[in-house]
Amino acid sequence: MSFLLIPIAPLSRTKSRLRDCFSKEQLKDLTLAMFKDLANKLEKVDIFDQKIVYCNSSEILELADEYGLRGIKEDLTTPRKNFDAVIRDLNEIAISKFKAKETIFIFLDTILISVNNFYELYSLIKDHQLIVCPAIHSAGISVLGRNPPDIITTFFSEPDTPSLLALLNKANDLNLKIAVYDSFRAGFDIDIKQDLVLAYEYLKILNLTNTETYKFLKQNLKISLLKRNLRDNRDFELRELEL
Repeated sequence: MSFLLIPIAPLSRTKSRLRDCFSKEQLKDLTLAMFKDLANKLEKVDIFDQKIVYCNSSEILELADEYGLRGIKEDLTTPRKNFDAVIRDLNEIAISKFKAKETIFIFLDTILISVNNFYELYSLIKDHQLIVCPAIHSAGISVLGRNPPDIITTFFSEPDTPSLLALLNKANDLNLKIAVYDSFRAGFDIDIKQDLVLAYEYLKILNLTNTETYKFLKQNLKISLLKRNLRDNRDFELRELEL
C-alpha cells in the first residue's frame, strides 16, 4: 500500500515569508493556484493506493474532493505544532487508518514537479527504505519517502542542523538503504522572494505557461532579478518593477 501524502498549511498562515511581496489575499490565491496545478498533475497519476491532502482549510479540502483526492482535516492546536509534528500526525493517520506500507510526502510549493517524477519516486520507494529529493536552493528536502513509513523520524524543525543533513546523518547511523532523487523539477520550491522570480522564469522556460501558478505570477509579481556583477550569476539583486 503506497500512499502519497500532501500536508498543506491553513490558508490563513500560508507562505508567511512572502508577505512582503503579496497581501494575505494574494498569498491565499497563490496557494490555491499551486494546489490546482498539483491536483491536475495527480489526475494523471494512478499508481498510489491513496493520495491524501491534509489541511485545516475547507477551501483546500473541497478542491481535493473535486479532483478525486482524499481530504483529511487537520486539527489545529495552541500552541501551534511544529512541522515535524504535522508530518508525524499525517504519517500516523496513513499507517493506523489506512494501513500504509510506504509513504511519500510532497509539498505544495514544488511547482515544477512532473507526472514522470511521481512514477520515478514510486519506483524508488519499492526498493529503498528512504528516498529524499534535496531542495535546489537550500539544504532542505522537497520530497520524502519512507518504507516502512515509521522507519525514521523527520528533522524539519531541527534548530541547528539543516533538515536534509540531519535526516541523512540519522539514516546512515541506522544503515538504511537510501536513494537520493536527483531532480531539478522535483527539487525546486518556492520559499523566499527570489524563488518567485525564478519560478516565473522557469515556468516559461519549461512551457508551463498554461498553469494557474504562472497566470498568478504574471498578473501579480512586481519584482525582477538583476545581476550586480557582470561575470557572476550568483550575485544579484531584487528590483521592484515600474508600474
